[in-house]
Amino acid sequence: MSERGLDEDADPRGTPLPETGLFRRALAHLSDIVMPPVCLVCRVPVGDHDTLCAPCWRDVDFIRPPVCDRLGLPMPFDTGPFGADAPMISAAAVADPPPYGRARAVAAYTGSMRALVHGLKFHDRHDVRRLLGRWLVEAGGTVIDGADMVVPVPLARRRLLLRRFNQAATLSQEVARLSGLRYEPMALARTRATASQVGLSRAARRRNVAGAFAVPRRFAARVEGANVLLVDDVITTGSTVGACARALLKAGAVRVDVLALALVTDHATVLP
Repeated sequence: MSERGLDEDADPRGTPLPETGLFRRALAHLSDIVMPPVCLVCRVPVGDHDTLCAPCWRDVDFIRPPVCDRLGLPMPFDTGPFGADAPMISAAAVADPPPYGRARAVAAYTGSMRALVHGLKFHDRHDVRRLLGRWLVEAGGTVIDGADMVVPVPLARRRLLLRRFNQAATLSQEVARLSGLRYEPMALARTRATASQVGLSRAARRRNVAGAFAVPRRFAARVEGANVLLVDDVITTGSTVGACARALLKAGAVRVDVLALALVTDHATVLP
């Protein structure tokens, strides 16, 4: 027997039984008849589940390199071979360095990505989680490597009661499942309610969430000495993830990196 053991649907030599494969394909075919695959944004028929149609896919503004190593902002050009050994840093990151190490995001908060985030966040569209999880792991390679645990940005208790789930926790679960990292949903908590960040200036957002997060005492030992991957749905100004990172670092985390689905962004300026 191999170290993994025998599959329950395999013969003694570890080979899947033909009947099992046929049954699974038949079940999948029947499932497609009952619930045919549709685009996760516009709901038109598509060939596979957990994907988008071609027009909606083209409407996702994926963030590709080159990016600012600290903020994850897309850069207008690469610094080329002379800067290959040094990270690219945007003027925004130098002017206002974040408390976290690095941030990465899948796409700009526009078009189809905005629709997917809104569907998950406000309309209980949990059918999007598998696609979004894959995208997060693909975009977060550099920040996932070396991380010890995945921690979601926590929701205020009142909002959690209204929504019945935390979208950042849902995304964190997918990242942990696909990457093999430890999932720690309770390692960070809100210590007070905050006003909605919508419509607030950068400075007001920062004041609004200052001191609003902490690591509960019973989880302090898990955070101390760890490299933490903090997951959220959208980074707007970075105020919320920044406040979370400060709380985790205060509790003894060695490093905090951030991974998000979407980033509210404009073109950053490359420093010489």
